Amino acid sequence: MSVPQAGAITFKTIDDSPFILLVRAKKTPADWIFPKGHIEVGETAEFAAERELAEEAGVRGKSLGLVGNLEFQSGHEHVRVDYYLFIYLSEVLREENREIRWSSYDEALTLLSHRGAVEMLKKALPAIRKYLPPSFV
Repeated sequence: MSVPQAGAITFKTIDDSPFILLVRAKKTPADWIFPKGHIEVGETAEFAAERELAEEAGVRGKSLGLVGNLEFQSGHEHVRVDYYLFIYLSEVLREENREIRWSSYDEALTLLSHRGAVEMLKKALPAIRKYLPPSFV
C-alpha cells in the first residue's frame, strides 16, 4: 500500500522563457523539489496539488492536467506522487516558511535534487511549450 501524494510543477513566462517554481524540501532543506504533500480525505489529487502549491510556495495556479506519477521509498513508507502542471496566476498568503525559487528551465533541471523530478519536468515540457512563443527551443 502506498501513501498517496500530489505535487505541482508550476511555471510562469518571463521574457518569453519558462521559469519553474522550486521549493526547499522540509525533511532535507538542502534539496530543491516541487511543492507536494499528502492527499487529504475527500480531496482529489489535482486539488491537493493546488493546495500544496499555495501552502508551500504561496502561489495560486491553474491546473493544466496530470503530467505523470512517481513512486519511491521515503523511510518506511512507499509513496506515490501524482504531479500536475500548473501555470502561475498570482501570489497568495504562504503557510509554510520555505525558501522558494523561480528558475529557468535549464537551471531547474540542474537544481532538482531527485532524478524522478527531473524526468517529470522533461515530460511536462511539451505542455509548457504551448504557452511560449515558437522561438523557445
